[in-house]
Amino acid sequence: MKTIKKTLLTLGMFALSLTGMQAQDKEMTNMFKVGGNVGIAAPSTNASANVGVDFAYQHIVTPGFGLGIATGYNHFFGKENKGYENNDFGVVPLAAMVRIYPQQTGFYFGTDIGYGFITGDDRVASNALTERPDGGLYIKPEIGWHNKHWNFALQYKKVFTGSNGNMVGQDYNVSSIGVGISYNLPLGASK
Repeated sequence: MKTIKKTLLTLGMFALSLTGMQAQDKEMTNMFKVGGNVGIAAPSTNASANVGVDFAYQHIVTPGFGLGIATGYNHFFGKENKGYENNDFGVVPLAAMVRIYPQQTGFYFGTDIGYGFITGDDRVASNALTERPDGGLYIKPEIGWHNKHWNFALQYKKVFTGSNGNMVGQDYNVSSIGVGISYNLPLGASK
């Protein structure tokens, strides 16, 4: 956990150091995105909610189409269920990012897809011996609104773990529905 905190702090300081950079012209083609998100676990028997930070690099390949890489950290809060005292856990995604921007400002949609590393206690619940999964296929489709600097989105996050972590009367589930906000830090622009 200390390693994750140090990594997030380092990335945050890097992001703050970039805030003084300006795009060379109006059309930004490379950017670093820094954001946060909150959500409710859905549907879930082992978690109640999540809160997280997002970091991404995006390159606008053509007007209206962006590709990049995304990571961050999402903390899921465990909840009591059928006698199980479910532990909190985290998800660190490493994903490709695809975004479609039909207009320069306004509606957009896209997804992140990759692998979600699950972190935290080795057991699903503090009063059970079942081991939590290490991770799985990660997806985060989103739809939202954007302008030059801000993105506001409705998001769904899911890590597919198969039957790993399931206990009698409880399926292990890593998913949430929520909202996110991010700020675009320009790294360069087209000439």
